[in-house]
Amino acid sequence: MLEEYVTVAVFTGVVVVFSLIALVFSKLIRPSKSEPEKRTVYECGEKPFSDAWHQFSVQYYMYAILFVIFDVEILFLYPWAIKTQNTEIFAAGLLFLFIVFAGLVYEWRKGALEWQ
Repeated sequence: MLEEYVTVAVFTGVVVVFSLIALVFSKLIRPSKSEPEKRTVYECGEKPFSDAWHQFSVQYYMYAILFVIFDVEILFLYPWAIKTQNTEIFAAGLLFLFIVFAGLVYEWRKGALEWQ
């Protein structure tokens, strides 16, 4: 059992060392001269007409969160669909679907899905 922890520790160490090497190497080879034109907003080749730092409606964030929730749901449903021979796995999947559906109903009742 200790060998499994050693393997995980070795892989973690390799990941940390590789990440640090990549960060240091990119710091060394990147251009460090910052020009004002590089800091402007890029809008598909058009000249920017306003500042990019303005506040968006919270509604957009709600749609993003709902998208992530249902995207993760699909991620968990794929292995569940493959291994449905076991009744315990099937029941756990149905419970998961019920919780996600309850979240959708909650968001719908709160009016988060209404476009303003």
